[in-house]
Formats: sequence, C-alpha cells, structure tokens
Amino acid sequence: MSIRMRHTRGHTNNRRSHHALKATVVVKDKESGNLRLPHRLDEATGMYRGKQIFTPKVKAKHEHKVKGPSTEPAAKHEHLHAHEEHANAEAKSTKGVFGKIATGGRPKARSGFGGGA
Repeated sequence: MSIRMRHTRGHTNNRRSHHALKATVVVKDKESGNLRLPHRLDEATGMYRGKQIFTPKVKAKHEHKVKGPSTEPAAKHEHLHAHEEHANAEAKSTKGVFGKIATGGRPKARSGFGGGA
C-alpha cells in the first residue's frame, strides 16, 4: 500500500484563499437616490441609463387585520336545504334491507346492508 499524499498547511490555505465571501456592490441612483445593484434598472422608478423602461406599479395600502375573535356580530347561517325532503325518500324507506339486495341496488355501507345516509 502506498502512503497517502499529505497536504501541508500552506497548500490547504492556498486552496481556501478562493473561499472568501465578497461584499455585494450597491450603487446609489443619481436621480431618485435609491440603492440598486449596478447594471440593473431602478425598480422604484422604472428607469435604466436615463430611459423609462417600464412604469412601476403603485402598491395599494391594505389594512392590518387584528388577530382574535371578531367584535362584529356574525350573521346567522341557516341551512335551507336541510329541511327539504327528497321526492323518493318514502319509496327508499319502504324498500327495506332485502329489497336493496334483491333488486341489485348498490349498498351504501361496507357490510352490504345499507344504512348509509
């Protein structure tokens, strides 16, 4: 077996010399005074090198909602369809358990005896 190649401290540090983080360059815009990246348009004004590239969208002010229960009275919700009866509800109830099995109707429960809503 051969001996593994060893790295000296200088060799390791030379390799790591390229690992340094670089600071981002930020340019102050001449006209608006906003900070932006170089060679990029100003998002606040839509200008790039003295030319209007696009018109910026105006942000709409939205109200901050307060968390917690509402202090306004809530409107009462009523289920109108809950009280209605189906047209064939009586026919289904008279059929019974054996009527479903005999006619080949699909049972609603897993056991095969109906009972589902």
